[in-house]
Amino acid sequence: MNRVFFQKELEGIATFWRIHRRDGVTLAFTSHDRDLWFDGIKHCAAPGMVPSAIRRTSDLTPDSAEVNGVLGHDSITEADLMGGRFDGAQVRIGAVDWENLDRTILYNGVIGDVSHGAGSFSAQLNSAKAEFAADFIPRTSPTCRARFCGTGCTLPAQRFTHEAKVLLVDLDDNRVRFDVAEHAIFAEGEVRFLSGEQAGIAMMVVGAGPDGVLLDVPLSATTHEGMRAVMREGCDHTLATCDARFGNAINFQGEPFLPGNDLLARYPTGR
Repeated sequence: MNRVFFQKELEGIATFWRIHRRDGVTLAFTSHDRDLWFDGIKHCAAPGMVPSAIRRTSDLTPDSAEVNGVLGHDSITEADLMGGRFDGAQVRIGAVDWENLDRTILYNGVIGDVSHGAGSFSAQLNSAKAEFAADFIPRTSPTCRARFCGTGCTLPAQRFTHEAKVLLVDLDDNRVRFDVAEHAIFAEGEVRFLSGEQAGIAMMVVGAGPDGVLLDVPLSATTHEGMRAVMREGCDHTLATCDARFGNAINFQGEPFLPGNDLLARYPTGR
C-alpha cells in the first residue's frame, strides 16, 4: 500500500510476521494484543514479538532483521524446529495499522540456520537480496548439475513420483521399507509422508536396497506400518544413467569428457 506510517504523533501501528513453510503451512503473528485478519490470513496475537532491528538498504547489500519472541509461540514446536519444517521458509515482516488494516512489507527473506540454546530458539534470517551474491555462472563438472526433474533436466516429475505404503520401519537404522517393486530406483530421491508428525517434510534418500530406503531425517517414533507416502525416484547425475535409464542424454548438464586439472600435471615419459 501507499500509506506512509508514523506521520502523526499517535498512530495505532503494530508489526506482523508471516512464515510460509515449504510444506504449504503458513503461520502469521502480530505484536497487537488481539488477532488481526488481512490478506486472507489470521495473524495471531503475540505481544512478546519484538522486532528489535530492521535495516533496509538502497543498494544491493542484504537487508537485515532481528526478531525476538516469535519462535516461542505455542504454534511453533520444538519438534517442528528441530525436524527442519522451518528450514528455508519464506519470511515477511511488516507494519499494519490495526484500526483500518493499512499495511506495508518491511522485510522479505528466508529462514536459514535454526539454533537452540538456553531454553530458546533463534533463527538466522537471510534477506532476498542475498540471492544477488550467488554466483550463477555455470562451472564445468563431469556429473549433471541440473536437479532431477528440475530446470534443465526437463523430465516430468509426475512420471517418476509414486504413492506407496509403509511395510516395515527400522527406527534404529532410520530405514523404511515400502510396497514398491524396487527400492534401488529411489536412491538419491525423496520421500514425503502424507500423515503423521512428519507429514510434508522432504526426506532425502541416502541409501536404498532390498531392505528399504535409508533417510537423512531421523524418523519419528510414531512412524508405523500402513502409513502412506509420496516417493520421488532419484538420479546419480551420471551420463550413463541419464542415457540408459532416462533416455535424456540430450539434456545432460555436465561435461563428462572434458579433461580435468590432472592434465596440467602430466609430463612426457621416455619410451
